[in-house]
Amino acid sequence: MADNLTLILFFPLAGALILSLLPGAKPQLIRFWANLVMGLSAGWTLSLLPQFNPRGNFQFTQRLPWIPSIGAEFHLGVDGFSLLLVAMTSLVGFLACLASWNAIDRHAKEFYVLLLSLQTFVLRVFLALDALLFFVFFEASLLPMFFLIAIWGGEDRRRAAMKFLVYTVAGSMLMFVGLLLLYFEHWRQTGFFTFSIPALWATQPEGQIGLWIFWLLFAGLAVKVPMAPFHTWLPDAHTEAPTAGSVYLASVMLKMGTYGFLRLVLPGVPETLKQAGVLTAMSILALVAIVYGALVCLKQRDWKRLIAYSSVSHMGFCMLGLFSLNPAGVSGSMLQQINHGISTGLLFLLGGLIYERRHTREISEYGGLFQPMPAFSIVFLIAAVSSMGMPPLNGFIGEVRILSGAFEMSVWWAIWAGLGVVLTVAYLLWCYQRVSLGETAEKNRLLADLSPREWAVVMPLVLLAIGLGLYPQPAFELLEGPTRQIIEKVRPNYFAQSN
Repeated sequence: MADNLTLILFFPLAGALILSLLPGAKPQLIRFWANLVMGLSAGWTLSLLPQFNPRGNFQFTQRLPWIPSIGAEFHLGVDGFSLLLVAMTSLVGFLACLASWNAIDRHAKEFYVLLLSLQTFVLRVFLALDALLFFVFFEASLLPMFFLIAIWGGEDRRRAAMKFLVYTVAGSMLMFVGLLLLYFEHWRQTGFFTFSIPALWATQPEGQIGLWIFWLLFAGLAVKVPMAPFHTWLPDAHTEAPTAGSVYLASVMLKMGTYGFLRLVLPGVPETLKQAGVLTAMSILALVAIVYGALVCLKQRDWKRLIAYSSVSHMGFCMLGLFSLNPAGVSGSMLQQINHGISTGLLFLLGGLIYERRHTREISEYGGLFQPMPAFSIVFLIAAVSSMGMPPLNGFIGEVRILSGAFEMSVWWAIWAGLGVVLTVAYLLWCYQRVSLGETAEKNRLLADLSPREWAVVMPLVLLAIGLGLYPQPAFELLEGPTRQIIEKVRPNYFAQSN
């Protein structure tokens, strides 16, 4: 069972190595092989879900020596939250690969090698139980995305790719310093060197050292989330990236930031979180992201930039839930991260499909698409309602949990977050109205509706949006253990007081 995680990790990488040996003159063979590897990897990963015990802690663990002299190990494992992220990564990776079948018409071999490599590195981030291993693959995932944007992106792709790399690498260097401080503080308290994440949780640094560790870790992870004002790389990267890059960036890679907060920050420096200034600063930053991101969406005329700024707002909700420091907020944040991957990934996929037909991202170029493309318009409506957080789709229950957690901390948190919900409904309805409703422009009358391959790309996410909306209980059962573990670290007496 433990070997399953190692095999899941190395299967896409092995597929990439074999792909590199295939003749570049046979693009159909290259596309088929890449999709086959991604599909098998997704199926293999999803098969772990019924084998996982929701009542257990880290499972399918594997521990091998790596750099014993400094206490670093090849330590893998999953809890309920990381298992959901791994499953989503595998599924979204496959769908992004399938969506690229007709979109990538040059250097296909190199594109799919990078996509398979990216899949491997991101999976390792979510499976790592060693802080150094986490950091190495956190950084390694940046390079494939950089080249995906720089080579297969839009007209301004090189500037966007460089901005993405500079921002994220600069933040990562500060995060690494924070990890080293936590590592040496653990050695000072225990006399043992280790990068084991569960062992580092027991350190609980206080005072000035705790503040330094918190803010250094925050600097790296806030860029990745991204939290305002560290978000400015995101719209450019999303806008210029190919469809697969945008989908992967929004659905998966942004979660590396929030995942780092859950794995390293909240349980690593719990005493620091109790300082009023820290909690106030984090709540303000989260609320600014929610409202600011939504307001900027109302002014966008570019389809992809609108979805990109919506991610700033939605990830602000996730951060607000985390720093509510109660079960409702934390579990709602975890679920909403999955929901964001589903709804925003679906919106970017739809944007890519319509771009292949019209080669423009300007919202004003569309209108009345319901007549020539009814299936596309219905799926677009489902994606928009899911992203709004409206019942009966998946975004509703996660949003309600986050608002409940925020209300428990402060009524003002809930009021400002509620304003963000209203603005989200406004900009998504505005976008849908201008794209699908009204009179059909002459240049859009002959657009083809979804093809069988495109149905295969969008339907898994549509079914997940509906399924999680109608019956979210299995997801909450998986999240109950990780949520309780976090709350017991940051508020040890919470459950005793509740009883």
